[in-house]
Amino acid sequence: MDVSVRTTSYGAEKRGWLQGDHGTGPGDTPSITLDISTFTAGTHYPNGYIPSGTVVCKITASGLFGPYDSGAADGRQTPAAGAVFLLFNSVPVASGQTRDLNAGFMHGFVESARLPFQSGSGSAAVAVKTAMPLVAWL
Repeated sequence: MDVSVRTTSYGAEKRGWLQGDHGTGPGDTPSITLDISTFTAGTHYPNGYIPSGTVVCKITASGLFGPYDSGAADGRQTPAAGAVFLLFNSVPVASGQTRDLNAGFMHGFVESARLPFQSGSGSAAVAVKTAMPLVAWL
């Protein structure tokens, strides 16, 4: 039996981008699988967690999800209805290249200026918002 002292750190979930609880009930957030290799440590998870509110899009070849990137050439550059979500929960980045989670936020009320990573500006932001017609962007 191991009785050694252990320390565990916890962080509070930051969902300041979410305006209300619409779309957060049981069964409202579909399961998606992230391709962790498409995220950048210093940009997307400097503290070891990909924050909630991160815009993720489906990678065409694999069906996995990575961060929205207007400069990508793998599907993440073209958000399409049903293939773009906001992460509802922060995701700890552990060893491995994929991460399954039940955390794809797809409808509700969102204050876009409070998302952790902006969806770009101009036509890039419009593309994400257009691909998420069930989100009321405030």
